[in-house]
Amino acid sequence: MNSVVSSGTRTVAALAARRERSQAAIGRVQDTLAAMRRENARVTVAAVARRADVSRTFIYDNPQARAAIADALANLDQQRTQLRGAPDGQQAVWRERALNAEDALTKAYTEISRQRTRIGELLGQVRDLQAEWDNETTARITTENTSLKQRVRQLTADNRMLEERLAAARSTLRFQDRRIPDLESRIADPATMA
Repeated sequence: MNSVVSSGTRTVAALAARRERSQAAIGRVQDTLAAMRRENARVTVAAVARRADVSRTFIYDNPQARAAIADALANLDQQRTQLRGAPDGQQAVWRERALNAEDALTKAYTEISRQRTRIGELLGQVRDLQAEWDNETTARITTENTSLKQRVRQLTADNRMLEERLAAARSTLRFQDRRIPDLESRIADPATMA
């Protein structure tokens, strides 16, 4: 008798757990429908099942889930009908939005065109700069640079030689400056010459 009671208790517990999972899934479906309504997303059984993390079979088999989707679709159809038959004020608002969007689009196209024109001008300037430096010009400038470097080397060597001569001349001058007083003293005293 214990096994009959325990299997009956297990069955009741399993049914209760199934009801809880089913209610949780229905809650997820209703939350998903509310989110889709806020986002103005397209409502389909597949989309609701995917976002609510339930199977399509659950939605089709469960009357509460099926009714929630049917209500959402009916509300969506009703909103579309209201928009089609909206009063002139509502249509004017939509018309104004469309005109504003067209104006913004025109401004964007104008800006894009201006930017493309500027990019083209800059690319032309780059090509002009590159055209000035063709192979012949580059070779000529390289040759001139080489000859100028050789001229600098030659002038540096000449400068060094002139500095050496100047140093020698100064040394000779210093020697002569010392020798002059010696010669003057000899001329002044003829007895030291003999």
